[in-house]
Amino acid sequence: MKRDQPPRPVAVGDVVAVYSEALGAWTASQVTGLDAAAKCAAILELDWSGPEPAAVADLGDVQPLRLTHHSWSGKLSHCNHGWVLPRSFTVIGSLPPMVTEPSYSFGSAWGRGEQLARQRHWDSGDREDWNAPYALTYTADELAAEHTRGTVRAGVKHLTVRGITRLDCTSLVAAFPDLTRLSLSGNLGTLTSAAALNQLPQLQALTITELFGMDTSDCLLPRHVPELEEVSLYGIPADYAAAMRKTWRPHVRHGVELDVRGARKPEWVAANTANPLRDWDGREHIPRAAYRKAVAQYKATRDAFLAEVTGGEHHGNITEIGRAFGAAFNALDSRSRFIETVEREELFDALDFLADEAQTAAGRDLSAARSALIEGVDSSRDW
Repeated sequence: MKRDQPPRPVAVGDVVAVYSEALGAWTASQVTGLDAAAKCAAILELDWSGPEPAAVADLGDVQPLRLTHHSWSGKLSHCNHGWVLPRSFTVIGSLPPMVTEPSYSFGSAWGRGEQLARQRHWDSGDREDWNAPYALTYTADELAAEHTRGTVRAGVKHLTVRGITRLDCTSLVAAFPDLTRLSLSGNLGTLTSAAALNQLPQLQALTITELFGMDTSDCLLPRHVPELEEVSLYGIPADYAAAMRKTWRPHVRHGVELDVRGARKPEWVAANTANPLRDWDGREHIPRAAYRKAVAQYKATRDAFLAEVTGGEHHGNITEIGRAFGAAFNALDSRSRFIETVEREELFDALDFLADEAQTAAGRDLSAARSALIEGVDSSRDW
């Protein structure tokens, strides 16, 4: 496999076709650019759908897809994606690139007709949002209620479940046997019986974020999920991560996008259960030393706040604790400039986390103390 070329052969100008669940037909797009350094491909979606095409000529006088729905204002559906051509896409020929200017938009999965379906819905005069009838999103609590009714949701193709504390994959597979795309996320939650996901033979994409409980025996196997083409894992057990990498890396050249990051050992999970900044561990633009100092400062602030609210709750003192927090992160950020919009929000989320912890420990309302803490932070921070 050449490092300067996509692992599955594709070239600028190639037209690729894929079956679209959104359209109930095939659709097509064109590769307009390849970036070897970023391992990205610029993909232009085409305004076409129909029966499976054998060649570019079957598309007729095809045009780029221009989006006018909602606030798109006639922009081309032109976006950068990872350059692994998914296994469900087929190269049907080549045309001179329909656009030569680069795209500055970035997305995850290659488009499979969803934008074209939204545009046609809009063009029909219906201004309500287009929602895929085969896609569902649940919170973990909503999914649990669904399970208690024993409902089998045959025909659901895409499923997203958020906020998982604990989820049994055997029950999930029994309730949703036809899944092609599955996204599961939690906050140090637990997946049990994850090997049951091998019983989803049509599965094309799996995303798991911040969930644990899996081991090497839970690895998805190509012979059971032969259509899998997108594996995105973040914040998962180290043994499971290693097994998935080893199993699926040889299939990248066949069109499997493999992204496995944030592999965690059991000791890390145990040590970070009460650390709301744990997602900073290993984040690309956050230096390791800055992460360690950030966690130390958070813990010092938590301890000082808890001591204050359990020992008298003097709001002036709490404001000073907040000022010290803001100033400490000013100093950290001045060295490496790592606090961006996301990190700023996460720091305030961490303050909410420590205030909630303290409120539980104190057994009373701490809204005024929380406000004093935030007031102190806002008075000193420059991030």
